[in-house]
Amino acid sequence: MGQGQVAGQSLTDPSSGLPAEFVRSGLAGIRGMSSPCGGLGLAVRTPGQAQPGAPTLQHPSAETSPRQALTQDFQGSFLTVPRPSASAPAPRAPAPCRARQSRRRRRATGAMGAAEPLRSVLWVKRQRCAVSLDPARALLRWWRSPGPGPGAPGADACSLPISEIITVEEADTHGKRSSSGKWQKMEKPFAFTVHCVKRARRHRWKWAQVTFCCAEEPLCHLWLHALQELLGKLTSRPKHLLVFINPFGGKGQGKRIYERKVAPLFTLASITTEIIVTERANQAKESLYEINIDKYDGIVCVGGDGMFSEVLHGLIGRTQQNAGVDQNQPRAALVPSPLRIGIIPAGSTDCVCFSTVGTNDAETSALHIIVGDSLPMDVSSVHHNSTLLRYSVSLLGYGFYGDIIKDSEKKRWMGLIRYDFSGLKTFLSHHCYEGTVSFLPARHTVGSPRDRKPCRAGCFVCRQSKQQLEEEQKKSLYGLANTEEVEEWKVVCGKFLAINATNMSCACPRSPRGLSPAAHLGDGSSDLILIRKCSRFNFLRFLVRHTNQYDQFDFAFVEVYRVRKFQFLSKQPEDEEGGLRERGKTRFGPVCSDTPPCCGTASNSSWNCDGEILSSSSIEVRVHCQLVRLFARGIEEGPKEEPDS
Repeated sequence: MGQGQVAGQSLTDPSSGLPAEFVRSGLAGIRGMSSPCGGLGLAVRTPGQAQPGAPTLQHPSAETSPRQALTQDFQGSFLTVPRPSASAPAPRAPAPCRARQSRRRRRATGAMGAAEPLRSVLWVKRQRCAVSLDPARALLRWWRSPGPGPGAPGADACSLPISEIITVEEADTHGKRSSSGKWQKMEKPFAFTVHCVKRARRHRWKWAQVTFCCAEEPLCHLWLHALQELLGKLTSRPKHLLVFINPFGGKGQGKRIYERKVAPLFTLASITTEIIVTERANQAKESLYEINIDKYDGIVCVGGDGMFSEVLHGLIGRTQQNAGVDQNQPRAALVPSPLRIGIIPAGSTDCVCFSTVGTNDAETSALHIIVGDSLPMDVSSVHHNSTLLRYSVSLLGYGFYGDIIKDSEKKRWMGLIRYDFSGLKTFLSHHCYEGTVSFLPARHTVGSPRDRKPCRAGCFVCRQSKQQLEEEQKKSLYGLANTEEVEEWKVVCGKFLAINATNMSCACPRSPRGLSPAAHLGDGSSDLILIRKCSRFNFLRFLVRHTNQYDQFDFAFVEVYRVRKFQFLSKQPEDEEGGLRERGKTRFGPVCSDTPPCCGTASNSSWNCDGEILSSSSIEVRVHCQLVRLFARGIEEGPKEEPDS
């Protein structure tokens, strides 16, 4: 019995010298395979059946083992194998390189290395497109490719970062109906759908779907596996969230907004939730002190700025409690919370959401939560006589804005119109308040409140301020903190119509640029705005400029400073009983019947702290740099907007 034979059965192919069973099984498997690109189907023929100009599969060359030749993947537009000369004998295949064989086996099963792009010709909306996936750049691209090859991307090429893909799933193309309602056979029966983010007008995000079709099931699974593998590496995405819903805030649509717009997206992204519908004030804050927050990846609040403030106070308080930090100490170094807060806007103004995302759209906020965006934000602590009053992230206002919120609380029965009514009444009253403002300028920040450079996504000022903050913390750790801080304090005295401190622009739909357009979210400072006593007409000019593109600080009676700390001391002593007696005499009839008289100097106003009234007029404020993080990205500057569908 000769070599290569066992019991009369030939183990070698006489034309190639390769194992016969290997050649038969390999060619049989490849013969049923077609190209993933439409009209470029691959016809596999034996050497004797080859036609001129047709791509053929021949015996492996000297540099490729038989198993390697058969396990090569078909990531390109078509598969080509060098055709040896007909007269040349088939060379003996060398021993396979195990490292190369392992790499090619990984490619054949869809496991891609960081530097191995995946390219194929697929179909999108019945158009032949070249599709490229670059794992190194985490980018998916596709463009029309009407020619025989993939071609080069043109101006119509679409780019999608992997970080903005919600999920990828296999599409059900079997049994689809045509437009006439009849069953039809799909030419490309295998497909996968990419659920992703689509940018719309005015910084809004929309949920979009792109379906890629191909003729081969292995290719479809290859793309599915590659995309899902990259999505699995995004560790910043939340998996389990605690959701607080305020059913009474704004127009009372919080629960409906969550169920219709947010919950389906969370389900699509495989995010599990625990929902608490609040029934009373401060329930969310109290719950965060009691429950185990370590099992969640974030906290989501559905409501307005008041609901967000509850969650903020509960999360900061719980974090300081766990760290053993006394919040009543004004100079205490607060510990940042490890959890992010997501805001689903369902309130009346939604100032925080509008200033951090650029819109008050619920779907946009839900998508920012799903993709795992993170935006650090400053928080100001407000103390009086070594007692913590509240935390503030948006507006801390005394005088005009304090009087508005105080008067509107008595008119809740009027609904949202109460703010307009109280604003008009306060403007006509034109009260000013005398006191002393002391502040510590923010030397560490870059820029000024009047540089007309707003805070945007990836803000350089916020990044630079964070680095300087870390350097200061290191100095403090080694006892090298600045001891000359007292000499830098500045003092301003006088009569003020309003005193405002903003940690953000405080933009909202009514005032798109906000109270301080150049305020930054995470630079460790606050913009202190002092409006001295002036005429009603000049004050009206100042207010109108909040709604247009003019500089609202370009008045002689307006001063603005970027500060790290500030204190306010009212000239009038705080007498709660006397204040109550005076307020009891006030009636709203003719404008000049108010006590004190209009245009006069009133005793004390109230501080408006993010929509809540503080009990004391003399306060001490300190800004804590990037104390909390939101599920947000910041307002994107000049995005490529698409028209609404």
